[in-house]
Amino acid sequence: MDVRRAAERYPGGDPAAGIESRHAFSFGPHYDPDNLRFGAMIACNEERLAPGAGFDEHPHSHTEIVTWVVEGELTHRDSTGHETRVGPGDVQRLSSAGGVRHVERNDADTPLTFIQTWLAPLSPGGDPAYEIVHGIADSTPYAVPEAGAMLHVRRLRAGERTAVPDGAFVYAHVVRGRVRLGSEELSAGDAARITAAKDLEAVGLGTAELLMWEMTGPS
Repeated sequence: MDVRRAAERYPGGDPAAGIESRHAFSFGPHYDPDNLRFGAMIACNEERLAPGAGFDEHPHSHTEIVTWVVEGELTHRDSTGHETRVGPGDVQRLSSAGGVRHVERNDADTPLTFIQTWLAPLSPGGDPAYEIVHGIADSTPYAVPEAGAMLHVRRLRAGERTAVPDGAFVYAHVVRGRVRLGSEELSAGDAARITAAKDLEAVGLGTAELLMWEMTGPS
């Protein structure tokens, strides 16, 4: 288990424009050849957008982009004609495939925080696709078969236990609260990269929200 603390993330974004980013993996000007990916995961960004701020239209390709809103509401528009609002508890996936362009903005009058994960597809190319699941239930897994990955969402009460998926690669990210994972204690923004996970549990230390990515494929 490799624990990475929130304070260790690479800072990014454009604070003057109301955009603050925190990158868990090598990203943009923060090139780190020893931190390029874990399993299928190539990015896990915490994005904070002030009211009215956002990312103008930009391209993606050959990436599965999964977004989880922590607080606020995200406006999404893309070149395939989708325009949606994404709120806390919703899972949004944009399969950029052979190429797509999109806009992400905070059109509300309150701050927006979201976690965005980028996954490498098992096979490049294809047609872009979009999906949103509103209000995903606790313990309901969300599959991203294009990347050989599964997202498990857990909302824990104090003392509540949950099994960590057994798998080749598991990435656990604490969205809010505190969690004990094995012998490690993790707080909001902390993450653990677990290789060959087996018989591992997470325990809520108070109310907590935990995202766990179960992945196959090369590291």
